[in-house]
Amino acid sequence: MKSSSSDTDKKHVIDISWADRWQVYQRLQELDVICVCETNQPLMVEINNPTAAIQLWSVIQQFTASRQDLIGSIENCWWKTSEL
Repeated sequence: MKSSSSDTDKKHVIDISWADRWQVYQRLQELDVICVCETNQPLMVEINNPTAAIQLWSVIQQFTASRQDLIGSIENCWWKTSEL
């Protein structure tokens, strides 16, 4: 994933495959992250707070990370939780 924006702008162009773009857009909409996905245009996301940034990162990971990486992340969370 790549994003581009100016320092003063909170809108980011998300460079994700065209095949995944619509699903990422739909999930971000469900999470109330401000985004626009128009025909033949890149996904635009507005990041206004840390929560939106983390949600964007998480959704992108679901579509771009390997299955093994996702499994490793879950196992790492379970391991850390069991230490508490």
